[in-house]
Amino acid sequence: MKHNYFPVLYFTFTLFTPLTARAAALTLTGLDILERDGFKQLEGKRVGLITNHSSVDADGVNAVDAFNRAGNFRLAAVFTPEHGFRGTEEGGVYIASSSDPVTGVPVYSLYGKNKQRPTPEMLKDLDVLVFDIQDIGARFYTYLTTMGYAMEEAAKAGLPFMVLDRPNPIGGLVEGPVLEPGINFFTAYFPVPARHGFTAGEMALFHKAGLNLNLDLTVIKMENWTRDLFFDQTGVVWTNPSPNIRSVDAEVLYPGLGCFEASNVSVGRGTARPFLWFGAPWMKAGKIAKKLSEAGLEGVKFSPRNLTPEKDLYEGKPCEGISLELTDRSAVRALDIFAHAVYLLKKYNAADFKLDPAEIRKMTGSSDLYALLEAGARPAEMIAAFEKSNKAFRDGAAKFLLYK
Repeated sequence: MKHNYFPVLYFTFTLFTPLTARAAALTLTGLDILERDGFKQLEGKRVGLITNHSSVDADGVNAVDAFNRAGNFRLAAVFTPEHGFRGTEEGGVYIASSSDPVTGVPVYSLYGKNKQRPTPEMLKDLDVLVFDIQDIGARFYTYLTTMGYAMEEAAKAGLPFMVLDRPNPIGGLVEGPVLEPGINFFTAYFPVPARHGFTAGEMALFHKAGLNLNLDLTVIKMENWTRDLFFDQTGVVWTNPSPNIRSVDAEVLYPGLGCFEASNVSVGRGTARPFLWFGAPWMKAGKIAKKLSEAGLEGVKFSPRNLTPEKDLYEGKPCEGISLELTDRSAVRALDIFAHAVYLLKKYNAADFKLDPAEIRKMTGSSDLYALLEAGARPAEMIAAFEKSNKAFRDGAAKFLLYK
C-alpha cells in the first residue's frame, strides 16, 4: 500500500504485584481507563482482543482476565503477536493458533501461517477489534506492525478498531532515518524514524491518515503520561516485552544496538546483558571502547567486557565486547552510538566485520548508513544524514500527538 502521511480465552496470567493504592500522579493506561469506566465502551459487543502478557492493569491483572470478568460484553477471540501470548518465544519463532481449554475462546496467532494478518474468517463474528500490547518505541519491533496490519483488515471488514494506549517506554524522542519508499517488511513497515516517539494510539492515528483508511478508530488515552517519562517513571507494571528486552536501559539502546543484527556482531542474546553489550570473538574491544569513550557520546559509559553467549550468534565462543552503562537516559542517542561503533569496527576490524547491505537498509530504514560507511564517511556525516531524513517527519508528526 502507498503511504501518504503528511497531507493533513481465559488465561490465568495475573502478575502478582498489587498496586491498588495507586497514587493519582501515576500513569493510567488505556486498559486502566476502560476498567475505571466499567467497560462501557464495549458494552454488549463481541470483542476480539489483540494482546499478550505485557497488557496488564494497575494491579497487574492481564487484559484477558480483566475482559473475561467484566460481564457486560463477550470476549469472542484473542489474537497474539510475535513471541506468543506469554512473550517467551524467541524472535522469528512461528506460533500456532489454538483455543482456550476453559472457555473455548479461539486464540489466533498473528505470527503464524497467516502471515501476521487476521483473516476475514477470524473477524466475521466480531463487533469490535481491540489492541492492547506494550511497544518499546523502535520501528523494527513488530508489535505495532501487527496493529497496523490488523487495522487494515478491520477496515476491509467494516469493523471498528480500538487502541488501549500505553506509554512509549523511551519517551517522545525521535532518532534515525525515516523508512525509505520501496522498503516493506514486517520489521520495516511504517514510514517513521527508527526511534519514532509515538505511542501505539498515536501510531494508529498516523497509519489511518497515511493510508486514508475508512476505519472507525477509537484511542482510549492514558492519563498522567508525558513524553519526557521513561517507563519506570510511570508506575505501570513492568513485564519483559520479549525475552531479550529486560530493562528500560535495553529499550533505550535497542533502536541503535538492534541494528547490529544486520551484521556478524552479537548483541548479547544468550548472555545476561542482551542489548546492553555487543561483541565478537575477533573484536578489538579495548581499542573500540576507548575510542567510543572519547567520542563525546552523552549519557553512556563504555567498557570492554568479555562474554560467552550460551545461544544464538557465537554460541559457546568467548567474545571480546563492549558493555554499555547508561548514566543519563534522556541524553542517550542510540543511533549515534551505532554510527560511531560501525565506523570503528570497520576501521579496526575491517577483515572480520561484516554488514549485510540489504539487512542494514531494512533495519535503519535507509541506504544512507551503508553507502556512507563504504565511502569512508565519518560518524558525523551519517548522523547528519539521519537528521536530514527525519526532519519532515518531526515537522509533520505533531498533528498526531495525543500527549505533551
